[in-house]
Amino acid sequence: MNALPVLVACRSLLWLPMLAQADTLIVVDDRGGTSALPYYEALNLQPRAGLSAPRIEMPRPPAGEVNEASMLPVRSSRLSPGVVARRVIEAPGLPAFFLVGDDQHSRAWLQQRALRLRELGAVGLVVNVSSAESLAALRALVPGLPLSPVAGDDLAERLGLRHYPVLITATGLEQ
Repeated sequence: MNALPVLVACRSLLWLPMLAQADTLIVVDDRGGTSALPYYEALNLQPRAGLSAPRIEMPRPPAGEVNEASMLPVRSSRLSPGVVARRVIEAPGLPAFFLVGDDQHSRAWLQQRALRLRELGAVGLVVNVSSAESLAALRALVPGLPLSPVAGDDLAERLGLRHYPVLITATGLEQ
């Protein structure tokens, strides 16, 4: 007989790795709330008889030197140059950062706002850039401002963005 792990939690908190190994769940302390069990049952996490876990291959590091140029080109399919409406957000502690691309609209925006971006200590994420030369040209426009190539689709989804350039601070989004 398998030893059963004991969980000390309210009914809505389960630790999935332990659940996958357990035959049944033992609730030691129930502090009320609604049971989350139906959600976990739908996942069907119980081990299946006769089946072993699939082997997970560890990715191999790329051959050769890995540097910033090897990350290029960067394409963010959910983001394009355009107008961003000012919006209030509440993200206490979020450091200022901005999204730009390698396009005329972003270049003009960077030059117009370089002083304010420096004052804020903002970090730039270049979400669409094709080459190391293009990235260097953007950096030359705003010396001293850090610019890093980063795919921005996840940020776009989380922040509800479709366009850039945009400045994101702890209190809002603005163009």
